[in-house]
Amino acid sequence: MLLEITTTHQPATDLGYLLHKHPDKLQTVDLSVGKAQIFYTQASEEICSACLLLDINPLELVRNDKGPNAYLQQHYINDRPYTSNSFLSSAIVKAFSSAINGTCNTKPELTTTPLPLRVRVSALKVDADKAYLHRLFEPLGYGLSYEVLPLDEAFPAWGESKYVHLTLEHTLPLKDLLSQLYVLMMALDNDRHYWINRNDIGVLLRRGEGWLDTHPEKEWITKRYLKNIRNLTSEALLRLAGEEALLEEPEPSPVRVSLHQQRLNQALVFLKASGAQSVLDLGCGEGKLLKMLLKEGQFKNIAGMDVSFSELLKARENLYLDEASPAMRERISVFQGSVTYKDERLKGYEAAALIEVIEHLDEERLPTMEKAIFGYAQPGTVVLSTPNAEYNQLFEKLEADTFRHQDHRFEWSRQQFADWCRQVAQTYGYQVSIHPVGPEDERVGAPSQMAVFNKSV
Repeated sequence: MLLEITTTHQPATDLGYLLHKHPDKLQTVDLSVGKAQIFYTQASEEICSACLLLDINPLELVRNDKGPNAYLQQHYINDRPYTSNSFLSSAIVKAFSSAINGTCNTKPELTTTPLPLRVRVSALKVDADKAYLHRLFEPLGYGLSYEVLPLDEAFPAWGESKYVHLTLEHTLPLKDLLSQLYVLMMALDNDRHYWINRNDIGVLLRRGEGWLDTHPEKEWITKRYLKNIRNLTSEALLRLAGEEALLEEPEPSPVRVSLHQQRLNQALVFLKASGAQSVLDLGCGEGKLLKMLLKEGQFKNIAGMDVSFSELLKARENLYLDEASPAMRERISVFQGSVTYKDERLKGYEAAALIEVIEHLDEERLPTMEKAIFGYAQPGTVVLSTPNAEYNQLFEKLEADTFRHQDHRFEWSRQQFADWCRQVAQTYGYQVSIHPVGPEDERVGAPSQMAVFNKSV
C-alpha cells in the first residue's frame, strides 16, 4: 500500500516540517507487520510530495498463530494481496505521529494552517459499496476520484476487485486530513490486523474529534470502525453525543439551560460574590467563561490558560482578540500552560476557576496540581467543579463503570470530593464550601458538584 501527500502551499517544503521527516532522507519505521518507508518524490518551493510505502512481511503475519494476525493469512505463502487498511492507518500514526497529533516545534503555526493537499492512496480496500467513498469524504469537503482495480488484468471477465486507487483533494490542516484518513480507511475495510477492544473507542473519538459527531454517516463509520461489535458501538455513539445526550428528556422544555452552561453560570455567581477584580480561568477551552467574565465590569484583569493550543486558537477567535482594541487586549489575555506546573504567570490573580478540569488529570498528578494552584499561585478564591459519579446511575444510556467523557481519568462520589476538598483546604490554608450543580435527586444528588475555596485570613 502507498500513501502520497502533495501540497502546493508556499513554501511547499513546509510539509517536511509538519511530517517531521526531511525531504533529502529515506527513512524507515518498524511496524508490527513489517516496515514503512518514507521518501519524497519531489521537494521544491512550489510543490512537495511525501510518500509512505508499506513493506508487509508475510512471515510476521503468521509467526504466532494465536496472535491477532492469524486470521489474515494461513501458514503458507499465497497470492492474496497483503492489504488491509488497518496496516496503513497504523503506519500513519507511527510514521507521522507529530503531524497527526498537531505538533510542530519548529513552525507551530503550521499545525492549524489550512493547506492545499492532494492525497493518493494506492490499493485501498473497499469491502462495501463504492458509493461510500463519496458518502464518507464529500461531506467533509473533499473532491475525489478513484479507479477500481480488476481482480486479474489477464482475466477481465473475472470483474472488479475490492481495491481502488483513491485520489482526494482538499484545503485543510494536515492533522485533520490524517485523522480523517485514519478513521475512514478503517471504516471502508472490515478486516483488522489486531483485536478490537474497548480502548479503540477512545482512539476513534480522539481521531474523530471536531468532525465525526456531525458527519451524516457517523453511525455507519462507528459501526464499521468497531467491526459491528454492538456494545462497543453503542458506547461510542453515546459518547459521541456527549454528556448532554445523557440528560435528554423525551419532550425537553423549549427553554432549557444545558448542564455545562449551568456550571458556568454558577461559577460566575461565586466569582462575582468573591469581590475579585482579577480572574484566571484554568482550562479555559474555547473561552465560554471568559466571554461571560468580559461582560461584567467588575473584572478588570481576565486571563485564560489551556494546555491545548488549538483550543486557545478557538478562544481567541470566539473572543475576537485579534481585532480587539488596545484597551480590551490589556484587560484579557490567553496563554498556553498546564495546571500541574508552577508557572509565574499564574500568580497575582484574586480568583481562579477550574470548571470540569481535574477529572482530566490522572489522580496521581492531583498533588502536583494542588501545589501549583493552591500552594504556589494562591488565588484568594478558587471555584472548582467536577462530575458527581453517583449521578451516573440515572443515565439510562450510560453503561455501568463508564465515565461520561472519553478523556476523564476518574469521576468522584460526593463523599470522595468532599474529602479531597477538606484535605486541600487544610493543607493550603483555605476554607471550603460545596454546592450542587444541576437538578438534584434525593438519593444521588446533582450531576455536578462545585467547591468554593476562600483563602483563610
